[in-house]
Amino acid sequence: MWVSMITLYRLRFLSISHGFKNATKFISNGQLLNVVLLPCFASGRAISSYRKDIHGVSHRKAVKGHLTLNSFSTVTVNRLCWKCGSSAELFFCPSCNVIQPPDDKTNYFDILNCEQTFSLDTQKLQKRYVELQRAVHPDNFSQKSLKEQEYSEEQSALVNKAYRTLQKPLSRAVYMLELRGVLLEEGTGATADPTFLLEVMEINERLAETWSQDEVSAIGRSVREKLKDLTERMNSSLNKGDLLTAKELLAQMKYFTNIEEKVKDRIAEGKL
Repeated sequence: MWVSMITLYRLRFLSISHGFKNATKFISNGQLLNVVLLPCFASGRAISSYRKDIHGVSHRKAVKGHLTLNSFSTVTVNRLCWKCGSSAELFFCPSCNVIQPPDDKTNYFDILNCEQTFSLDTQKLQKRYVELQRAVHPDNFSQKSLKEQEYSEEQSALVNKAYRTLQKPLSRAVYMLELRGVLLEEGTGATADPTFLLEVMEINERLAETWSQDEVSAIGRSVREKLKDLTERMNSSLNKGDLLTAKELLAQMKYFTNIEEKVKDRIAEGKL
């Protein structure tokens, strides 16, 4: 019965999209078997999902998000589903479709299903983030059990934190060094190269003393160029496994990122 309903629905949709006035002409076109029937018999899960969709739009959103997630998240974890006891994936159980609690052994790169590299494609990262949030967002679980609502909130918060960390070069570099056991201690600047510290001090003084919009903009452009160069060098150092150099570059990135934020504040406040 369900197969026939799905087939009829797909047939009606595809008839319209292909410009046929009725289903008979579409059937005679010879595409029914490949486009309509085979997909229905090929996936029992697809039929099950359509069956669940009948009960309402809100559940449909959750199912749609989960199906998107299945094709998006390829990370496997060694744990069992808290509800049915089957082998569970990072976010959902493939057997009962129930959301799972966060896995504390999974890093942010695995959470967002991207390669552990400094030179990330931030547009792809954002796309993955949106897909994940669409699947685990608490709004999808308002009618679920309290435990599922709790896990949804935890997963959503974790995805947010992972995205914020990996989105920007500075926080991404800090995190990648932490994964490798390298921490940037407070007060690291005290042991930095004196020439570099003098350069930073002079830039800060220029920014504090000037009231010229052109001067502030020029400082901003100069700092962005320095950050771009540091980012490229950081990528090279991490790729080579040169953690000592990467740590030194990270300290410099922190200084210039701080100046960049000051430039933005000056512009926003209109103190020109």
